[in-house]
Amino acid sequence: MSTSLNKYISQTGICSRREADKWIEAGRVMINDQPAQKGNRVAAGDVVTIDGEPLQAKPESVYLAFHKPIGVTCTTDQRDPDNIIDYLKYPQRIFPVGRLDKGSSGLILMTNDGDIVNLILREEGQHEKEYVVKVNKPITNTFLKRMEGGLPILGTKTKRCKLERIGTQLFKITLTQGLNRQIRRMCEFLGYKVHSIKRLRVMNIELGRLEAGEIRELTEAELGELRARL
Repeated sequence: MSTSLNKYISQTGICSRREADKWIEAGRVMINDQPAQKGNRVAAGDVVTIDGEPLQAKPESVYLAFHKPIGVTCTTDQRDPDNIIDYLKYPQRIFPVGRLDKGSSGLILMTNDGDIVNLILREEGQHEKEYVVKVNKPITNTFLKRMEGGLPILGTKTKRCKLERIGTQLFKITLTQGLNRQIRRMCEFLGYKVHSIKRLRVMNIELGRLEAGEIRELTEAELGELRARL
């Protein structure tokens, strides 16, 4: 019985499978003192090391909701002076579920459970993320319809999404995909400039009254519903 290397690493809670693949490609991972490659499998008795240090046993799972302020980068790379790990200084190793632009604020989930990260980020899952967006000029009905119907950006067409105008220059948008700077690019395509973006919800997890910079544990009810949806 064996396990894929990236899954084996992620199950220890040190990172997601995607991050594990990057570490493998960078030559940081060894199996039984031999350089590992993507696609390797780990069997009972194998010794896996990261940067020369053996993997530790999986700690208790942590699931957190964090209100990311503007200026914090959703990366575990501590060479970035604004990285989210140094900002939080959480006592256990955790990592963000997906990304939220440095210039955006709002809800980001943090965990040490690599498997749940992969389930949430799977594109075919169609998992909803809701944002409130402020733009530089009045929103028209044409803008709303075109945003909802899908726009050509980054060599593809965005999936249909839901919009609600909540102010002259303010709207809510619910997406089921996460292209790079998607909301900003969509608005720019229609001649609008984004002034601010705040994420309000990821699936059933809501930002609620969490203030910028604050963090809280997910409730058992939230976790139960999240797992049911996944």
